[in-house]
Amino acid sequence: MKRFWLAVALMAVAGLAWLLWPRGETELRASLVAQAAPSGAEGFARAAPGREISFPADLGPHDDYQTEWWYYTGNLQAPSGEHFGYQLTFFRRALTPPDQRAARSSEWAAGQVYMAHFALTDVAGNKHVSFEKLARGAGGIAGAQADPYRVWLEEWSVDGDILRAAAGGVSIELRLADLKGPVLQGDSGYSRKGPEPGNASYYVSQTRLASEGTVTTPRGSFAVTGLSWMDHEWSTSALGPEQTGWDWFSIQLDDETELMVFQLRRVDGSIDAFSSGTLVGADGTTTSLGPADFTLRPQGAWRSPRSGGEYPAGWTLEVPSAALSITIAPHLADQEMDVSYVYWEGAVRVEGTRGGRPVAGHGYVELTGYAGSMQGEF
Repeated sequence: MKRFWLAVALMAVAGLAWLLWPRGETELRASLVAQAAPSGAEGFARAAPGREISFPADLGPHDDYQTEWWYYTGNLQAPSGEHFGYQLTFFRRALTPPDQRAARSSEWAAGQVYMAHFALTDVAGNKHVSFEKLARGAGGIAGAQADPYRVWLEEWSVDGDILRAAAGGVSIELRLADLKGPVLQGDSGYSRKGPEPGNASYYVSQTRLASEGTVTTPRGSFAVTGLSWMDHEWSTSALGPEQTGWDWFSIQLDDETELMVFQLRRVDGSIDAFSSGTLVGADGTTTSLGPADFTLRPQGAWRSPRSGGEYPAGWTLEVPSAALSITIAPHLADQEMDVSYVYWEGAVRVEGTRGGRPVAGHGYVELTGYAGSMQGEF
């Protein structure tokens, strides 16, 4: 769920990309920001209950929906003890509804625009860095396909089971192996976001991707292993007027289970009724969670020296039906994404109990609306 409204906010800057000839990335982004405005949702397909999700087809793009993304995050360890977190995200934004798309002969003509974020957290180096790219979905520069699976923007890519990205003196290359298969979030992949018809998305995850490869930082190159998580979501929707931001958590525990929860924060400080989550058992079975099925309490605060946003500095999370009680702490306090729209996304460590027995693990957390309401982006 979490990334739909973030994707809309970020990709709004790309509304007129199809008007531009190829140019340098800095010039392209400046032109887009200056000219673009969010387009309406009329004419785009909308998520509805009852659609059957199938693979590999639904790992690929769904161009008739306005917004889509492929979101990879993970925690990695080197034999020497170094810990790294990473994020590699690809957003797709449709420029025009399907019934308004005319065939154009130029290979640079584009009906889709792509944006990507790459971030790396080097815990031992006490450093988090983030980068952004933007390109039209034309000329082979950026795109997505289902079979063979690939999503890319320039040299940043996930090509089958290989993930690669490099920028600013850091890089990552991983081989991913799905240990559980796709997980359908919500009601068989249909995830409600609000009360209005179509205010929903289709949402699938790969919650336990064994990961092995190399991380390179200014401190050197490190062979790493660990776990990654992938979210893929597509929809046509927008943030409701009463909602100001959200907190999203993906947790991978050492008892071979996973947990995803998100809560939507309202302007009045309350938690929205469409907050939800999913427990994934060691055997891959899922249990849906409503807002009454989990309790999430922030602990402490960290203020960004760049944006001035004040974010929670830790959390306690309880799921009584699973006898699960955990504490969640960032590996680094400063994992703020300094990109077109400022948000916090970073690697976390987890410890607690399930049924009275110790449990531990790692995860990723995304926080929006703390450095400014999401409402200003629409």
